[in-house]
Amino acid sequence: MNHSPNDLIMLFNDLFRDAFRTVLVRGDEEPEYLPAGSTSELAQIVFAHGYYASALHEISHWCVAGEYRRTLHDYGYWYCPDGRTPAQQQAFEQVEVKPQAIEWLFSVAAGSKFHISVDNLSGGGASDECGFRSRVLGQAESYLATGLPQRAQSFFDALKSFYGTGDNFSTAWRDDVRRVVPLYSAKELYEAN
Repeated sequence: MNHSPNDLIMLFNDLFRDAFRTVLVRGDEEPEYLPAGSTSELAQIVFAHGYYASALHEISHWCVAGEYRRTLHDYGYWYCPDGRTPAQQQAFEQVEVKPQAIEWLFSVAAGSKFHISVDNLSGGGASDECGFRSRVLGQAESYLATGLPQRAQSFFDALKSFYGTGDNFSTAWRDDVRRVVPLYSAKELYEAN
């Protein structure tokens, strides 16, 4: 399956440009959210280096951000780059659960490969990678059971329609859970026997 970021730009902008005055934009550098500067401007979700996965991740952050946060540069969140201390990494992992859960659901809906990201290669990695994977999975499962936030649900549905994954989403989801959270899958199999 072809995964062009141009498709995500088209889908996102068709859904949200007019209703939320926000567009998805291919960037050359690091990702960034730029709120609208005036009533005639559009807010921009800039994804990194034209990467498909980066676009899905940045859209996920936008889907989580409330109305006030969408008026702030990068939603008003701190970002400490790679090389975080254990305390900084733990804080990072706490705020990344919901966006990564949504990104994972978007990825499966698009038929693309998702990777959990602890984003701390030179800082010692995750504070609790197994726990983080389990929390992201738990949040994604909760969204599937109770529904995604409204904007995320709209984009999720658009991805399933565009990529034709709606009929086999449940099977693809179960397969991806086994790939991304293998310890969870082994535990689930053990408890079933």
